[in-house]
Amino acid sequence: MLIKTKSIMIFTVALWGFVGALHNVMDWGGTLGAVGAVTSMATFDGGAESWQATSNTLLIWSGALFICLSKLAAGTLCTMGALGMWRARKDNMTAYAAAKSMALTGCGIAVIMLFGGFIVVAESWFELWRSETMRGPVLQSAFRYGAMIAIISLFVASKE
Repeated sequence: MLIKTKSIMIFTVALWGFVGALHNVMDWGGTLGAVGAVTSMATFDGGAESWQATSNTLLIWSGALFICLSKLAAGTLCTMGALGMWRARKDNMTAYAAAKSMALTGCGIAVIMLFGGFIVVAESWFELWRSETMRGPVLQSAFRYGAMIAIISLFVASKE
C-alpha cells in the first residue's frame, strides 16, 4: 500500500507541474506581466528606483520561460517516475528504485524553481517581500508549493 501511495503522491506533483505550466502559457501576457512586475520592483514604494530594478525584456522572458519549462520538466519526470514506480511496485525493486529516482529528480526541479526562482531571486534579489500586493499571492504560494513538494519528496525517498 505504501508503494501505491508514493506513486499517487508523485502523480499529484506531476499534475501540479502540468496544470501550472498550462495556466502560465494560456495567460502568457499575465505571466510576463508578473515577472516584469517583480523585476521592475514597481509594486512597492521606491522599488522602481532601486539599483537592481530592471525592465529588461530578455530577463523577463528568461524568468517566464524558466518557470514554465521547470514546471513541464518536473511534470514530465514525475509522470515517468510515477508510472515506473507503479509498474514495478510488485516485482522489480531495481526498476522501482530507478523510477523513484526519476520522480525525485522531478520534485527536485520543482523545488529548485520555487525556492531559487521565487525565494532567492524574486524575494531576496528583487525584494518582493516589500510588496503588499504580491507577497501573498506569489511568495506564500511558492512557499506552500515548495514545502508540500519537499515533504512529498521526503516521504517518497524514505524506505519502503
